Amino acid sequence: MSISPPPGSRRAALGGVGHGRGTAGRDESALKAANAQAPDIPDLWHRVAALFSPYRTQLGLTAVLVVVTASAGVIPPLIIERIFDDALFPEGAAAPNLSLLVELVGIIIAIFLAVAALGVWQTYVTASVGNRVTGDLRTRLFDKLQSMDLAFFTRTKTGVIQSRLQNDVGGVSGVLTTFVSSIVGNSVTVLASLVAMILLDWRLTLIAVVLMPALVMVQRRVGQIRARLAARTQESLSEMTAITQETLSVSGILLSKVYNRQRLESQRYGAENDNQIDLQVRLSMSGQWFFGLVTVIMSSVPAVIYLAAGVLIARAADQGAEPAITAGTVVAFTAIQARLLFPLMALMRVALEVQTSRALFARIFEYLDLQPAIVDAADARDAADGPGPLGRVEFRDVTFRYPDAAADAVPTLDGVSFVAEPGKTVAFVGPSGAGKTTVVYLAARLHEASSGAVLFAGSDVRELTHESIVEKVGVVSQETYLFHASIAENLRYAKPGATDEELVEACRDANIHDQIQRFEHGYDTVVGERGYRLSGGEKQRIAIARVLLKDPPVLLLDEATSALDTVSERIVQVALDRASKGRTTLVVAHRLSTIVDADVIHVVEGGRIVESGTAAELGAAGGLFARLKAEQRD
Repeated sequence: MSISPPPGSRRAALGGVGHGRGTAGRDESALKAANAQAPDIPDLWHRVAALFSPYRTQLGLTAVLVVVTASAGVIPPLIIERIFDDALFPEGAAAPNLSLLVELVGIIIAIFLAVAALGVWQTYVTASVGNRVTGDLRTRLFDKLQSMDLAFFTRTKTGVIQSRLQNDVGGVSGVLTTFVSSIVGNSVTVLASLVAMILLDWRLTLIAVVLMPALVMVQRRVGQIRARLAARTQESLSEMTAITQETLSVSGILLSKVYNRQRLESQRYGAENDNQIDLQVRLSMSGQWFFGLVTVIMSSVPAVIYLAAGVLIARAADQGAEPAITAGTVVAFTAIQARLLFPLMALMRVALEVQTSRALFARIFEYLDLQPAIVDAADARDAADGPGPLGRVEFRDVTFRYPDAAADAVPTLDGVSFVAEPGKTVAFVGPSGAGKTTVVYLAARLHEASSGAVLFAGSDVRELTHESIVEKVGVVSQETYLFHASIAENLRYAKPGATDEELVEACRDANIHDQIQRFEHGYDTVVGERGYRLSGGEKQRIAIARVLLKDPPVLLLDEATSALDTVSERIVQVALDRASKGRTTLVVAHRLSTIVDADVIHVVEGGRIVESGTAAELGAAGGLFARLKAEQRD
């Protein structure tokens, strides 16, 4: 057998970051309006500039290329002045100076060729730097999200997170890619053009630039409007991504079909899509009248220059003086002024884009500035170095509240204490919402205790590295997650270097090997998104095999069989019993029949352990355990 190796709510109840439980009663439009407000990030533009720090050399080369090409672009109009005055219409000559004309035309063509070649090089360097900076930003954001604690993801829509990674980073990629070359290149072009225009005639220059300060002030106002629209547009995109993720996942589409809500979901998406269309149109049109005005003004300048030149020439003639302006000067001046139009508009557009992208950068850095609730202490040590035996789990008067819970809210766990010795099975039972699953998450330090202490191998988990704890813990939950990949790839997620033989051994112990062999492609069978091509029992047994490959000393079972039918439950339970041998096992169970052999059972109610003992002892005590057992028997 050859196994392929691995390759390299709804809306009112779920808010964005910082909007956890308790937002269901808030007005949704108010919530969206609050989300659309870009956060205030200190030194935002300094931090954006710092993104380019690893690429100083490439930026320096880009700046040189941009300055050279932008400066060289102003030279041809100056040569045109000589072409008109000295080559085509030389003073005192009846015919053009062809030799000088050929020489000057050749120089212009050579400059254009050089500028074009340097422009290609500049585009390559600029695109490389911009896209690498964008990639770095996307990777940093993904790494930050990977480091966040579990509570962050329980209170934040998956679609909102995806939107930050895709829409927000994608929205600033254009600015990151073209910002340096556009700012430097167009600035140099504008400055060089202004200098050349002043050298040609300072009076015509004043006429050409008299309206620029007013245009800059109007441009700033337009940028502020676009920035607000951009923030609202990104919030709408985030909402659309969330709707897509919710409704087009396998679970979401199944839910909408069985409840016949496809039309409702389409209407919900369509309403947000209409909002997005309206915002995109408004964003596209904002400032268009401004640029139209700029185009009219700048395009009209040559006609005004001709008029002004005519007046100056006529005045000189009336005074009997030599005209200070020649035909070559006028042609060269208008040529340079024409070159001023597009760089000036480009600078204004870049300024608008930068103002527009401020909201996106702020949203990105807001996530980059998130601090995980669970971080390693500076002197944290490996769990294997603890003073107690590896596999020993202890709770000492542990109280837990979710981070977004009100200060006066009843805690999820309140004063919980117990000890699970190595190799023993400790079960937790009780009514739904009693806090049983929270015990499991605290044991693996996926949550942090609000007070009290959770000990692992004799050490407070806050004194250990989180990575070393997780390495020693295996989890099988009620909702098994499998990637859209082959069975072998899903198994090797626990142990990337696992051999085919190790996969087979783990699957035999999990009672799934024979079933896998019946599949047409065996271990290379693709399980589908979230494993939907497999039955519930098959998915659970693959999850058990994945844990067995990891071979942890502590096993956490969170209602691993509660969603299965009786036959599947029996098969999976056999696999779980095998997996538990020799391991400390914490079991959260709904069906009491699955934990009758546990070494100790803790009955949890209202966040407290109200009973403890073996199944026989608790059954005889006539307390909550006995009542739960009677209810299941009935």
